[in-house]
Amino acid sequence: MSTAKKSVLFILLILIIDQILKIWVKTHMQIGDEIYIFGNRGMLHFIENNGMAFGMEMGGSTGKYILSIFRIIAIIGISWFLSSIIKKNANLGFVMAVSAILAGATGNLIDSAFYGIIFSESYTAPAIMFPPGGGYSSFLQGRVVDMLYFPVIQTHWPEWSPLRPGESFVFFRPVFNISDSAITCGVISILIWQKKMFKDFN
Repeated sequence: MSTAKKSVLFILLILIIDQILKIWVKTHMQIGDEIYIFGNRGMLHFIENNGMAFGMEMGGSTGKYILSIFRIIAIIGISWFLSSIIKKNANLGFVMAVSAILAGATGNLIDSAFYGIIFSESYTAPAIMFPPGGGYSSFLQGRVVDMLYFPVIQTHWPEWSPLRPGESFVFFRPVFNISDSAITCGVISILIWQKKMFKDFN
C-alpha cells in the first residue's frame, strides 16, 4: 500500500472514530453528564466549547468566525504540506504524524461548521439530529464536543505552598476529544522523533 493511501486511511479512521463518539455523546448524554469508565480517574464527561483544543475559547460570534476561518486556512496549509512530503518520500512516521494533525483539525472544524445546524441543544436532554425546528446555531457557529476526562491525580496543594495553598489540584484537568488527542500526539511525535523523521527528508 502506498504512503498516500496509508495517510488517507489513517485520516479517515481518526475522523470516523472521532465523529462516531461525538455523535453518540450528543445523542445519548446531556451537558454535564458523566459515564465512569475507570472509576473517578477516567470518564466520559460531556461538555461543549466554542473554541480551540482542550476547552480554550475565543469570545463571541466574531471569535468563532475568526477561529473557524483560521482552521480552514490551517487545514488547507497542512493538506498542501502533507501532499508535498508524501511526494518527497518523507519518513512514514512523519507522514502519519502530519496526517494525525490534519485529521484532528478537520474533526473539530466539522463540529464548528455543522453541529449547530444538525443538532438541537444538549442542556436539558440529549440532542436530536436534524430537529424539526432547526439546529441550535448557524454555519461555523457550532460548538465543539468534548468528553474525555482523566483526572488521574486529585489532591490539594500543601498549606505551605506559595502557589494556591490548600486549594484542590487536579491533573489532568482539561476535557478533550479524539481530534484534540490526534493533534497533540502528532505534534509530540514530531518533537520526540524529529531527528529520525527528518533524517532522509529532502
